[in-house]
Amino acid sequence: MHEQRQRADALRNADKIVRAAIASLREHGPDVSLEEIARYAGIGSATVYRRFGDRDGVIRAAFQAYFAEEVEPLVLAARDADDAGRALTEALTASVETLAAHRALLRAARMSGAFTVDIAVRFMGPLGVVLARAQRQGTIRRDLIVRDLAAILVMALATMHSGDPECGDLRRYLALLLSSLRPSDDELPAPSSRSHHILDSSPASRQLGH
Repeated sequence: MHEQRQRADALRNADKIVRAAIASLREHGPDVSLEEIARYAGIGSATVYRRFGDRDGVIRAAFQAYFAEEVEPLVLAARDADDAGRALTEALTASVETLAAHRALLRAARMSGAFTVDIAVRFMGPLGVVLARAQRQGTIRRDLIVRDLAAILVMALATMHSGDPECGDLRRYLALLLSSLRPSDDELPAPSSRSHHILDSSPASRQLGH
């Protein structure tokens, strides 16, 4: 029983630290220190170090929790919708909105190496299923590929700037980008043959936290 209580306490502490990291990053920006996160959680720094190793470990855990709770459900819900085209645009819109609200976490996650192949697959995999269904339904242009959806996400987020706290420009340009998904007789140029994770590797994605 004592060991079970210890494990339960450890899990509660880990969750408090992760929640504190997400909240403090949103409030104070991407450079928040491990000590500040610990104070926000009401837990000693030594406990944080023991549980996560270093600040990057905390950031990775925070981003993984945020992704699992706020982003992944959006794309999984889209996969089960009847109107795949509408579900696709709604999932992209909702993903952009939540990522924009957590810009500091996004930037810190990139710097800490929290963007992984697993995260990319978990995001783009279900969207690829929705894209294929929407194309079969005739509501989305047939020459789109799943990597194009990642590019739309990156380009929309890159329009954020400090002079637009209400994200009016972000919403405007996201709507413009999403309008390009509609069926068209114009054929898109072929994509690059180079395979890479556009959410992490593109110059625009590296600017999102600025």
